[in-house]
Amino acid sequence: MDSLTQIALGAAVTEACIGKKVGNKALLWGAIAGTIPDLDVLANYFTDNISAIEIHRGLSHSIFFAILLALLLGWVLNKVYTKSTVSRKEWTIAMFLALFTHALLDAHTTWGTQIFWPFDIRLAYKNIFVIDPLYTLPLVLCLIWLFFKRANEPLRSKLNKIGLIVSTTYMALTLVFKGVAYHQFESSLERQGIAYTDIETRPSPLNSILWIANIKTEHGFRTGFYSLLDKQEEIDFGKEIPKQDTLLADVVHEEKIKILKAISKGWYTVEKQNDQLLFNDLRFGRMGMENEEAPFVFSFHLFYDENGSFQAFERPKTFNNSKQLLSDLILRLKGI
Repeated sequence: MDSLTQIALGAAVTEACIGKKVGNKALLWGAIAGTIPDLDVLANYFTDNISAIEIHRGLSHSIFFAILLALLLGWVLNKVYTKSTVSRKEWTIAMFLALFTHALLDAHTTWGTQIFWPFDIRLAYKNIFVIDPLYTLPLVLCLIWLFFKRANEPLRSKLNKIGLIVSTTYMALTLVFKGVAYHQFESSLERQGIAYTDIETRPSPLNSILWIANIKTEHGFRTGFYSLLDKQEEIDFGKEIPKQDTLLADVVHEEKIKILKAISKGWYTVEKQNDQLLFNDLRFGRMGMENEEAPFVFSFHLFYDENGSFQAFERPKTFNNSKQLLSDLILRLKGI
């Protein structure tokens, strides 16, 4: 999820472990540990775009990484805070939880995470958007409040528990909402007689009321929207988007194509626009509500450069009218 949420969760978890003994130092180091896994984005400065995407949420989000770094941080912090009553073991446990809950939280998003790295298993429950105020705000508000309380003050511990309980309860509710939405998509497909081979559902931006489904058919894909507030029974799945995998015939042997296919888990289409070959990752949808002409959020331009080297560059994301997009999102969220 976003950096603020990971900072808040790391701080809250560490506060729960050792806050009574070290006060705001627990918040500081929890926030730092909660941020560290996302430093894998620095790979963008040392490798190509496609390799960086493959690396993201890999090693640094694994239980293996969390254990090793927690042991190191626990040893360092025990040496730094020699006058603290927190033992090396307690520092280590607190750091492990701050690091590992980062990965667990990311596993609930659409991108998912490789908790069991180096095994190629990416957990992606797809039940919460990467930025969801209803999850983040309870944590942040309670942390701000408790920051001004003494370490051993009972209210401090209660505030932290409230933040964690409210956010965790909301996370559990998103799983229930996902189940309801999945059932609605599945039922509507069957009533309309639309043949399909797979369904993937995810929440729309900033909320867990409006859900989006990618429908895999024999030759392509469809997309549908369902709000928990909808009164209309049937869901419009739009026109089928052809996969057009044959357009990759001349480049299918390239390593970057293999990586893109693996990352997208088969949820992709290929198209030609103005003689440009594009690889579209369908899992994150388009940059427009129910607009079948809008570009995809993740789309890659495929070509051979002047040196004959194969390139795959992510096309810049362009939100031409953010206010209109937000307005459309709110309108559709209200239901039809």
